[in-house]
Amino acid sequence: MRRQLKDYIFITLKGIAMGAADVVPGVSGGTIAFISGIYEELIESIDKIDMSVFKTWKAHGFKSAWNSFNGSFLLALFSGIAISILSLAKLIKWLLHNEPILLWSFFFGLVLASILFIGKQIENWSTSTIVAIMVTSILSYYITLAEPFASPDSSMYLLFCGFIAIIAMILPGVSGAFILLILGAYETAINTVNNLIEGVSSGNWELLKDALLKFFLLGVGAIIGLKVFSKLLNWMFKHKKNLTLAILTGFMIGSLNKIWPWKKILKTRINSEGMEVTVLDESILPSSYAGDSQMLFAVLIVVIGFATILILESFGNKKPNT
Repeated sequence: MRRQLKDYIFITLKGIAMGAADVVPGVSGGTIAFISGIYEELIESIDKIDMSVFKTWKAHGFKSAWNSFNGSFLLALFSGIAISILSLAKLIKWLLHNEPILLWSFFFGLVLASILFIGKQIENWSTSTIVAIMVTSILSYYITLAEPFASPDSSMYLLFCGFIAIIAMILPGVSGAFILLILGAYETAINTVNNLIEGVSSGNWELLKDALLKFFLLGVGAIIGLKVFSKLLNWMFKHKKNLTLAILTGFMIGSLNKIWPWKKILKTRINSEGMEVTVLDESILPSSYAGDSQMLFAVLIVVIGFATILILESFGNKKPNT
C-alpha cells in the first residue's frame, strides 16, 4: 500500500482522535480506529512485529524491516495518540471536574453512533451473533456498575494495569480508561502524564523521576498486552468477523450506562490532591438530577458527538492511493 504525505496526516489526525477517546473513561480508542477505517490494519501491523523483523533487518536492511510491519503507518498513528494524550490530559481532567454533563453528553453521542456503525458491519445475522450481543451487553453493563479498587501502590500492579488497559483500549467498545478506573489506576495514569509534562517544563527532577518510573511501568505492561492480544484479535477478524463484531457491539451497548451524562453520586473519596472524587454512582433521569441538568446543551452536544462519528466514517471510506 503506497501512501502520500496527506494520507499520513489523516492517519495522525485519527491517532489524535484515538488518544482523546482513550483519555476518557467509557470511550474506546479502538472504536475510533474502527469507525475511521484503520482498525484491521492496526491490529495486523502490530501482529507483524516479532523476531522476524530483526532477521529481515539483518538480511535486507532497515527499510525492508520497517516496511515489513507497516512502520510508517504505526509511527503516524501512535504519534497522533501521544500528541493527543499529552495535550488533552489537563483539559479532560478539568472538564471531568467542572463540566461533566457536557463532556459525557459528547461521548454518549459518539458511542451511540459507533454502536450503529459497528452493528451494521455484521453481514450475516444468526442466533450466535444475537446471543453474543445480548451476553456481552449484560456483561459490559455489570462491569460499569463495579466499584473501583484501591489506588495501585506497587510496580507489579502498575504493570498489570498497563497490560489490561491497553487490551481494552484497542478493543472497540471497551474503554481502557474505564478499566483503569475500575482498577483504581485512572487517577495515577492521568497524574503521571500531567506530572511528566510539569516535571519537564518546571525542571522538577524529583517529580519527573517519579512520573517517568510510573510511565515506564504502565508502558511496558501496555506493550506486552498489545502484542499478546493483537494476535488473537487479528485471528478473530480473519476467521470469526461477524461474531467478533457482535461481541464488540454488545460491549458498546452495555458501556452506555457508564457514560450516561446524569448521575447520582453514591460514594466519594478524597484523592491525593485533596479533592473529593466520585467512587460509585448510578444513572438517573435528567429530571431527577439534583443540580442544573443542562438539558438543551446536553442534547445539542449529543448530536455533535453523533455527527463526529459520521464525519470520521466519511474519512474512513476514503481509501488511500495504492
